Amino acid sequence: MTVVAVNHLTKSYKAVTAVNDLSFTAASGEIVALVGPDGAGKTTLFRSLCGLIDFDAGEASIAGFDVSRQFDQVKPHLGYMPQTFSLYPDLSVEENLRFYAGLFGLPREQFARKTERLYQFSNLGPFAKRRAGQLSGGMKQKLALSCALIHDPKVLVLDEPTTGVDPLSRRQFWGILKSLRDDGSTIVISTPYMDEVALADRAILIHGGRKMAEGTPAELVGLYRGQVYLVKTEPTSERMTLLATITGIDARRFGAAIHLYAPLDMPRDRLLERLAGADIDPALVEPIPPELEDVFIQLMGAA
Repeated sequence: MTVVAVNHLTKSYKAVTAVNDLSFTAASGEIVALVGPDGAGKTTLFRSLCGLIDFDAGEASIAGFDVSRQFDQVKPHLGYMPQTFSLYPDLSVEENLRFYAGLFGLPREQFARKTERLYQFSNLGPFAKRRAGQLSGGMKQKLALSCALIHDPKVLVLDEPTTGVDPLSRRQFWGILKSLRDDGSTIVISTPYMDEVALADRAILIHGGRKMAEGTPAELVGLYRGQVYLVKTEPTSERMTLLATITGIDARRFGAAIHLYAPLDMPRDRLLERLAGADIDPALVEPIPPELEDVFIQLMGAA
């Protein structure tokens, strides 16, 4: 069942079109990830979807209610977590939860039951009396998510919630999201991490406010056209400069190695011949399956 629907949404700031005729849906029990570079329009889209800013054209609905005309009916179904930590640093974990519970009119008994459950899956129970400003980055994000969940919303809209968080906390955070998804929640999340995109049920790649591609992670990987090679050598600036001069291939840094992109019709021998000019040992070059990041780079280049 469709719970979130965005149809031809457009939002401009004077001469800049931040979101350009963008449409997507999210169903009950589904995680939909949006990924794109800084300035792609993700935050503007989320703020529009959550009724924080007006959009210029198009429609958006949550749980069957129109965001523009029926937002009072939307609010009980929506939990929003902005990109920056927006809770009260001088209040404790429990006081922040109590404040948000008061905004939604939760009775004291219901608040006690709810916080007990939130503490269980967030592991924030031992830190209930600690001020929010004294929490680690991962704990702050778990607290922000707990505050967004205090009223049992059907829909969670999360704007890059794990940016700057350590890898262990990111895994724990996504474990919580999967548990919520399995309980029927609809989660729309933006992320700069391709490993997180791979954990979503569906992903949308956007650039310049427009949708470039949409599908399951496996479907998106299948969009890649060409050959990908891993070069197990250090991507020094000199080597990358040399590779940039070779006609017919593209090279990108991938951690401590290099990904080379070549057309499907380029024989391996011809590729290795061209790489000899960049002083690359053929033994260090091997074909690999494309990854989500390779697809994103290719689509960005086309855009």
